Amino acid sequence: MISDPEVLAFVKKTEESYPADANLATAEDNRRYYNTMCAVFRRPCPANVETEDCHIDGVPVRNYRKKNAGPTNEATATKVMYLHGGGYVVGSLESHDDVCAELCDVSGLEVIAVDYRLAPEYQYPAQIDDVERVWREITTDGRSTIIMGDSAGGNLCAALSSRMKRLNGPMPRGQILIYPSLTGDHSLPSYSENAEAPLLRTQDILAYKPLYVGDDNLSSDQQSEIAPAKSANFSHLPPTWVITADVDPLRDDGPVYVAELLNAGVFACCINEPQLVHGYLRARHMSKRANDSFKRICMLLSTADQWAT
Repeated sequence: MISDPEVLAFVKKTEESYPADANLATAEDNRRYYNTMCAVFRRPCPANVETEDCHIDGVPVRNYRKKNAGPTNEATATKVMYLHGGGYVVGSLESHDDVCAELCDVSGLEVIAVDYRLAPEYQYPAQIDDVERVWREITTDGRSTIIMGDSAGGNLCAALSSRMKRLNGPMPRGQILIYPSLTGDHSLPSYSENAEAPLLRTQDILAYKPLYVGDDNLSSDQQSEIAPAKSANFSHLPPTWVITADVDPLRDDGPVYVAELLNAGVFACCINEPQLVHGYLRARHMSKRANDSFKRICMLLSTADQWAT
């Protein structure tokens, strides 16, 4: 499925510390493997980015700002809330620290990373409840705010938009969803075509779901948060960009969600990245394909004020 030597090298380097079966291990062991892998790829914080850890309504967050950002810009500029991936079971402020720092550095925007609670110790809706608490607090200043996340974090972004619409809460200026889980529909072609894809297999997705969703007896509103592409109504959701990896069981979730948004009159676009795999953001310093995609994402952030509404 993959012929690009740089992508193959990234897969090999990842699997040296995070073998395929780590996805099926206990949560404790999975996190140990995952944290080791993240440390292998972690890059130093850019010299002109400063960070600050704090809590917002009890939820740990990390703020990233450019050191030379003036007070006027900080008061008016668009900011970003970032939600990390990890199947709702792994991931933290540390796992995506360098990604968030570089997003801040390249786009010039303030980034706020959220350390939501993890499953299986805390199951749905703990994660989206944490995200909502942070979201409501950081939007009180009236600044334009984008939500952005990868994998499970992309799902939580779409879930937040769905919840804010239902509750008439503050709506994001836009959302960027990177290889997100959105449909829960394992009959889509990518789930069979990429069933044994490196770094994330279909069986891994099936194993994560019961850890996150302990009770299948859910209301329609809850179902639309777990699988946002199954919402009953997509109108008035925020402008959306979905970036998918071609060699990924979740690939086809993006086009399904985007099609629903477009049918409802919402601006939406899906970009599929050939030869790339789930989790490729960490490959941005090893692979030209991944680096080009990362640059496109940063460009989307820096031009957010020009997005259609």
